[in-house]
Amino acid sequence: MRTFTQQEKKFIQEHQHEEAASIMLQAKRYPHLPVQELVQQIRARQKAAQKLPVWANHPEVVFPMAVSVEQSSSETAAQFKASLVSGELLIDLTGGFGVDSFYFSRQFTQVVHVEQNTELQEIAQHNFSLFQAQNIQSINTTAEDFLSGFDGTADIIYLDPARRGGTNQKLHLLQDCSPDVLHLLPLLFSKAKAVLLKTSPMLDIDLALEQLQHVVKVWVVAVQNEVKEVLYLLAQEAPQPNRVERVAVNLLSTEVTQELNFTKEDEETAMVTYSDPGGFLYEPNAAILKAGAYRYLSQHLRLHKLHPNSHLYTSPALVSDFPGRSFRCLSVSRYNKKELLRQLPEKKANITVRNFPESVAGIRKKTGIREGGHTYLFFTTDMHQKSVVLICQKA
Repeated sequence: MRTFTQQEKKFIQEHQHEEAASIMLQAKRYPHLPVQELVQQIRARQKAAQKLPVWANHPEVVFPMAVSVEQSSSETAAQFKASLVSGELLIDLTGGFGVDSFYFSRQFTQVVHVEQNTELQEIAQHNFSLFQAQNIQSINTTAEDFLSGFDGTADIIYLDPARRGGTNQKLHLLQDCSPDVLHLLPLLFSKAKAVLLKTSPMLDIDLALEQLQHVVKVWVVAVQNEVKEVLYLLAQEAPQPNRVERVAVNLLSTEVTQELNFTKEDEETAMVTYSDPGGFLYEPNAAILKAGAYRYLSQHLRLHKLHPNSHLYTSPALVSDFPGRSFRCLSVSRYNKKELLRQLPEKKANITVRNFPESVAGIRKKTGIREGGHTYLFFTTDMHQKSVVLICQKA
């Protein structure tokens, strides 16, 4: 692992809020410093500023290449994930930069951080020492080699398989990621009481349940309405896939957590009602949409759907704790430029498309409606199979 002198650390601190290109243009002013290498640290800190503020704000923290920071869990997601499990021993088989291991160490007596990349493992170990996480043992080896030499029984084995191919393309199918958890499952169950698996948000949940077979519970985790990861808890004894509990979680910046629990069976048997737009319109958060609680949400909160495939909901009175965005529906318009612009004196609005044959970009091009303002337009299909535009304001 590269260690930095005091002078180099000072340079990083003094320039960490500047553009990398601007710093490189001034490199000749610092002939005694490896500016290009220091700029890599600055770039990584800038990427981590919102995602990993504890790491970014510590002057002694060393960062790996920016791609490892991009692939790391955010502090918010890692803290939530750590709250789901506890015990004596957790093994993080794909440790990476170590953010997940660090937060797991607050829930377990001992954590083993396994990372096959030597430099990344050394960086993580260095940062664990800075944060005084003394109950983390960091080991430089592959997941497979560690498991073959491990004779104990962990409470939890955690895996976040690498989802980048040889040409850096993004992968999401379980069998394409490394390590291949489907191949490793029998060995994992011989070494741990349970397995916690993190997958790409792009992976279809029904497919994952079918392939993994041993899933006890699924969490779809969104941070500020953007799905970041899907977590699967696996054990030897598990229910049928359609009875596996799914938890849609949206972690908001206000420290409020929106949460909805259901099963596929609940979704398939839910009674749904449809209606024309009422006084209020609702758009579910991204975690609910990913988890697939379309029908169940309607029954659970006694809301009407606008259309089977629109996934927008309505009610005559406001549901104050709706897990998503809530709007007051002011009027319903045809998709007609003149008709719309008559109701938009400033010719600007926030546009959302749900089950509609045109894109946001296409709509803006045709109508000339600019982005912004306090009006929200929902272009969708109603229960009569008609294309409509709902003109709304936030409730």
